[in-house]
Amino acid sequence: MDMDHRRIQHGVGMALLIFLIWGCNAKKTYSVKTETIKVDSLEQIIPLSDALVKPILYTHVSGLSQLSVSESKSKFVAVVLPAILVAKIEITNLETRLNELEKKKRWKDQDSAFYLDFKKRYKAISLEDLLYRIGTLPNSIVLAQAAVESGWGQSRFFLEANNLFGIWSFKKDEPRVAAGVSRNEKTVYIRSYENISASILHYFEILGTASAYSSLREARHAETSPFALLPHLENYSERRSSYTELLKEIILQNHFTHYDQYRIDPDYMIRD
Repeated sequence: MDMDHRRIQHGVGMALLIFLIWGCNAKKTYSVKTETIKVDSLEQIIPLSDALVKPILYTHVSGLSQLSVSESKSKFVAVVLPAILVAKIEITNLETRLNELEKKKRWKDQDSAFYLDFKKRYKAISLEDLLYRIGTLPNSIVLAQAAVESGWGQSRFFLEANNLFGIWSFKKDEPRVAAGVSRNEKTVYIRSYENISASILHYFEILGTASAYSSLREARHAETSPFALLPHLENYSERRSSYTELLKEIILQNHFTHYDQYRIDPDYMIRD
């Protein structure tokens, strides 16, 4: 599955993603048109006026530090939330395709290749284990972590690499930039992404693979409350419980749970 999105002239790209809506005991699939905008002016960032979100992927977002605190935060959420929703669509796509494979009696070569690719990426031991590992988190938690790890969109990692979560790079053959620090006299690198939605997808993948988040994976199958899930993220930072308390404080102070029910605007979805 390609996480990147095709681009056309003037810095605006369009991609088709499959979005699944469950209801009325039936599964419906839709194509969702996403638009990629290279931000030359912060005025290009569309405010979130209601719970229906236009699927825009913003790149080259800079200048938030020049705004007031409240305006900067508002712009940050308007940039990040659509990217979260697009990433969640891709996770839904992955889960759906794997569920379809689970029902198949015979797999084609491309089915096997698809499964083996994601089995390796998620360090799974079986299809059942892979489906268990795949998942997301409430929008409020992702927004809070993105705010902390990127300094509300003002960190160099975010500005230069679309890296919301300070994810490191250990492979020479993947897109990355030097972090500006070294360990044991060796340069440290961080991952670079084409857009922040790809960064969020990788973040979800890390939560699905690392042993440090095994309790989180178990909890999210039983819990939907962001405050019940937060304690299971303490291994994300050396600050442990102080880190999760900070996330809770950010969620509460900024009313981030308000965004947990936000979804892609149906006007941008086409039924297949």
